[in-house]
Amino acid sequence: MTVISSKKIAFQGANVLTPDGWLKDGTVLVENGKFVAVDQTPTPDGYTEIDATGLQLLPGLVDIHGDAFERMIAPRPGISMPLDMALVENDQALLAAGITTFFYSITDSFEPGLRSRATARQLIEKITASDNGLQTDSRIHIRHEQANTDDYDELCHWLDSRQVTLLSLNNHLPDTLEENKIQRYASSVRQRIKQSDQDIRSLVETAFAQLDTGLQQTEALVQRCHTLGTPVASHDDETAADVAQSRKRGVAIAEFPAAIPLAKQSRDYGAAILMGAPNLVRGGSHVGYMGVAEAAQARVLDCLCSDYHYPSLFHAPFLLTEKNLMSFEQSWKCVSQYPAEAAKIGDQKGKIAPGHDADFLLLTPDCPLPSAIRAVYINGNPVKQSR
Repeated sequence: MTVISSKKIAFQGANVLTPDGWLKDGTVLVENGKFVAVDQTPTPDGYTEIDATGLQLLPGLVDIHGDAFERMIAPRPGISMPLDMALVENDQALLAAGITTFFYSITDSFEPGLRSRATARQLIEKITASDNGLQTDSRIHIRHEQANTDDYDELCHWLDSRQVTLLSLNNHLPDTLEENKIQRYASSVRQRIKQSDQDIRSLVETAFAQLDTGLQQTEALVQRCHTLGTPVASHDDETAADVAQSRKRGVAIAEFPAAIPLAKQSRDYGAAILMGAPNLVRGGSHVGYMGVAEAAQARVLDCLCSDYHYPSLFHAPFLLTEKNLMSFEQSWKCVSQYPAEAAKIGDQKGKIAPGHDADFLLLTPDCPLPSAIRAVYINGNPVKQSR
């Protein structure tokens, strides 16, 4: 866990990206791990000055949906690495990509192995431990599969204890038990675990039988989250009926809506639209949904996440600006301020502003690759520096 710096530090001379735009030749004061002033005055007495002339000082990336850590745990189907090792490796990858706040998007599924409840339990235990050895501000986002009805009380406990602070509602089962649809589903499962055709069919049939009970549990989970003030996300809304259900549930974040009209409908009831940065970097969705560029052009894009590739999140704001889809000042908010607000931590994260956590990046100007990152600070501490 990242400690809070008690030092009084002044970063002098950088161009600072504030919520109101660029501040040239700025002075940024940090004390007790928080920003206390952002202006253009000389460094006051009592502060250690760091010369940041010629660099840019920007908010650290806030990533509220990322699951690339799964490949650190299971680099090949059926092959697992020790969790402690995988999590430290993942933490370094996050920092290298400029991600200072990360929601581990842990799938809570009926599958065995990587996406099982047992694995979720182990991950939550390690990530939420005070001595987790992680430098990134690490939080838990549970991607709950409707058909996973086992140990419901345990999931409720994770929410009640605030170990889980973001819940998304998922149902990745095929809509029927037709053989061709089960085979398509099986292809996805085999990317994570080794199972025979018959084992996967049995898994799907058992999960199908649990959907009604799972729906009842899901509705109760939604109400629990509202009582706790925990944001709820929908996932892959594909139809107007899906959006209507999300609206009825009071969903705060619409993850990866399939098309612009659906994103607009979600926006109309107040949901933030979250999309994956790799979609933009690759030039489109890998599952045939709307593209990030298309969403930005239609003005239905609020937040970006790493999804399955951390470096894409850093690259995306530069690409949005290069494509004349957003100003850089606006596009950077899609990876910092807006996701923080959607996850209800906007009073702490995502801004270079007094009172906010001093999580920020020092960058070489005008370079869209993570190699431009000269230093990463979390709670006022340097956690990564390049030569």
